[in-house]
Amino acid sequence: MVVLVTGASGQLGQSLQFIAPNYPDIHFVFCDSTKLDVTNINNVKQLFKQFKPSFCINAAAYTAVDKAESEPEKAHLINVVGPKNLAEVCKEFDTILLHISTDFVFDGTKDSPYTEDDFPNPTCVYGQTKLDGEKAIKETWQKHFIIRTSWVYSQFGNNFMKTMLRLASERDKLSVVNDQIGTPTYAVDLAEVLIRIIQSPFTHHPSPNTFGIYNFSNEGQSSWYDFAKKIFEFNNIKINLESIPTTSFPTPAKRPAYSVLDKSKIKFSFDIKIKSWDSSLQVI
Repeated sequence: MVVLVTGASGQLGQSLQFIAPNYPDIHFVFCDSTKLDVTNINNVKQLFKQFKPSFCINAAAYTAVDKAESEPEKAHLINVVGPKNLAEVCKEFDTILLHISTDFVFDGTKDSPYTEDDFPNPTCVYGQTKLDGEKAIKETWQKHFIIRTSWVYSQFGNNFMKTMLRLASERDKLSVVNDQIGTPTYAVDLAEVLIRIIQSPFTHHPSPNTFGIYNFSNEGQSSWYDFAKKIFEFNNIKINLESIPTTSFPTPAKRPAYSVLDKSKIKFSFDIKIKSWDSSLQVI
């Protein structure tokens, strides 16, 4: 079985490379943006013609949330045109597409976990482009899994955990917002779930309801302040950590105040047990 992975140099792409040796029956083809530019459909066709993948995991994305406000065209190109190109070529080659989306498609005004059926209402350019990318896939190719996730971190790439550890090495005091609530997601746990979907009999003998949108994050919820506190606790770092409201830390992009995801559908469909966010954080 050939699984082609885009965005191989990002943290999810690197997490997939990290676990790939555990799956000798899968032939992974890892492509970073120099090998596969998802915005170039001819480049996509060329790679698919060469490797004929059964599955494509699209881990390529424009994820600079604040920068997207001043670079909407670039965000649109990578997050909308890219997925549309992949969906078109997946359709041509009958390849099942697994695409990563985000909790930022929601406005965060709910006070209970978001389900796959809740109405999306992004509040920033990044969230809007990710939602438009989902729509482009749905309109183009039926055999897709869109996995919405949140607050992704790992030992790879750039993420909140690594930023906190770096800042703690430079400063004695840090202020972190305490009124945005979501769920940290360990990229390696997300990578494992993608492989679980690929290997599932549910995927290989699909019913009309198999494909579509699924939520995945770790279990539980936290604020960014809670997340930072656990990062320092697990790394035995003593630092003066102050909790502040979002209003004290204005950013170009408006973020959802609450974006916890309901995982019932993915747990039931693929018989998945999900680790709590802090237990996954502890083992890195």
